Amino acid sequence: MSNIEIINQVLTLFFMMLMGYYGAKKGFINKTAEKGMSELLLNITLPFLIVTSFNIDYSEELLGNALKILIYSIVIHGSLLLVTKLLYIKNKSEKQGILRFVTTFSNVGFMGYPILNSVLGPIAVFYAAMFNMGFNLFLWTIGVRLLDNNEKGSFKKAITNPSMIAVLAGIILFITPLDLPLPIKEGVKHLGNTTTPISMIIIGSMLSKVKMKDLFSDLSLYYGSFNILILVPFIVLFIMKTFRIDKSLMEICVIIEAMPGATLAPIIINGYGKDASYASKAVFISTLISMITI
Repeated sequence: MSNIEIINQVLTLFFMMLMGYYGAKKGFINKTAEKGMSELLLNITLPFLIVTSFNIDYSEELLGNALKILIYSIVIHGSLLLVTKLLYIKNKSEKQGILRFVTTFSNVGFMGYPILNSVLGPIAVFYAAMFNMGFNLFLWTIGVRLLDNNEKGSFKKAITNPSMIAVLAGIILFITPLDLPLPIKEGVKHLGNTTTPISMIIIGSMLSKVKMKDLFSDLSLYYGSFNILILVPFIVLFIMKTFRIDKSLMEICVIIEAMPGATLAPIIINGYGKDASYASKAVFISTLISMITI
């Protein structure tokens, strides 16, 4: 894909985002609608997009690359958990945990998958789904403890969330001769294809709630955004180039790590009954700045 085609794809995503921003400002995308769309995306359309990405002919090369990118994911997330400890060593404990979380865990679901699907095609989503297995493993075991020291983490959550189940279902369909009945297969495909517009509309709606004064009130948010959007992807790029990792797999890993902070941060904190405002700002500002860096 040429640079012009990539730019056009990204601008298309921004246009969808703008429509979400417009809808929220006009009031017909309210908090309830936004929450409903988020649940729809996380529990139905995104898992279906993942399952669809596995609808490709089996080959030893694809399976080998899938296992490689899973290993890369485990190494990357494990390394970032250590690196972020040093990056935010001077921040207060609560802020440190949030900044470490949003720097380690990028927005794969809402932005990573749609952008990869638009720019590199379904095969990139297939590999990203394998990458996401490592993401989920760390997020629900160690990641949640960064947001709440009293939370023990749950391996069960790491393997039973809808996206992980979709990956496991996709692997079964990929390595066996099993196939879905045509009506279900087509339904899964079409619903999965709605993930990109829905995710962009949600992000646009979320960005509409950012107040100008919040953008300049805390410099630690900008430091965090720099690490999320610039430093981390360059670290990943440097390491993967040093070890001469396959270019196509390297591109997928770097694009995923160049996404803004995971929107799960404020959602998880809110679920613990704690103030999620700082986490929301960290996610919003990194998402806003990513409109330039992507």
